[in-house]
Amino acid sequence: MRKGLLLYNPTAGRYPVGRFVRGIIHPLKSAGWSMEIAETLSGTHATQTAHQAASEKYDAVFAIGGDGTVGQVASGLINTETALAVLPAGTTNVWAIEQGQKPFSWFNWKALRENAELLANVEPQRVDVGLCNDRPFLLWAGVGLDAQTIHKLEPRPRFFKHLSVPHFFATTVWEATFWHGLDLRVWTDGEFIEGHYLVAVATNIRHYAGGMSLISPNALLDDGEMDMWLLSGDSLADALRHFFDLVAGRHLTSDQARRLPFRHARVESDAAFSIQVDGDPALGGKQAEIKTLHCALKVLMPKDALQLLKDPQR
Repeated sequence: MRKGLLLYNPTAGRYPVGRFVRGIIHPLKSAGWSMEIAETLSGTHATQTAHQAASEKYDAVFAIGGDGTVGQVASGLINTETALAVLPAGTTNVWAIEQGQKPFSWFNWKALRENAELLANVEPQRVDVGLCNDRPFLLWAGVGLDAQTIHKLEPRPRFFKHLSVPHFFATTVWEATFWHGLDLRVWTDGEFIEGHYLVAVATNIRHYAGGMSLISPNALLDDGEMDMWLLSGDSLADALRHFFDLVAGRHLTSDQARRLPFRHARVESDAAFSIQVDGDPALGGKQAEIKTLHCALKVLMPKDALQLLKDPQR
């Protein structure tokens, strides 16, 4: 019998998920899982609990929360034999959007059970993980306007999560009104670029901007590479243009957006900058060093999501 841990974030999402967690146990037990439940007390606690589960040879940790929770749990499972399984229940659930899962809400409370059933009998796959200044991330690490916005927003009360899209957009517009970008020096696998940018974001996945943008349509989760996107500009008008270009896919041909595939990158500035990692604030500074850890994490993915992998038979 496989052993699993249901690890849920009680503060994630627009609606409290705790009372629905036990409903997942029966379908997982029916599929041959022995399950335990734990509640996260903080991001650090989520990482530590996941790491402890790995040391105790659990087969999987089922992370119930948003993208921040997913990244925190993944951080505790890197280079172990314990798989990450994601049951989305956050405000934004871009990892789940990437894989075609529907997130939990009180209008779709059955989603937890349905997603658990999707993952109950799949074979684990291995995916890449990023390190930004030695902090692991699964989705993105960003410098610039998106990081500025996230530092202003998070953590936010549950009330504002009901208005997440307009709240995020309004905060971004406000930040862009007074913030005019950074002079950045960027190294990617030996290539050097210098310029003035609103955003520099490293992405491991295809989606960005709360799932509204396919920023890297051909990204693969296990190819050993990530994409660094540099969005130039210095004004609110530039920020709005980039947003609408990202949503419409025009950034792929824009001369104001540049994609740099990389395994190892470094971003520097003479001015200190904010950093976001998987949509959570991270410690800023004047340098961000980003590395790709190839296939460092086991995950359970819906079968329909295997097209996100270069080698699904690994």
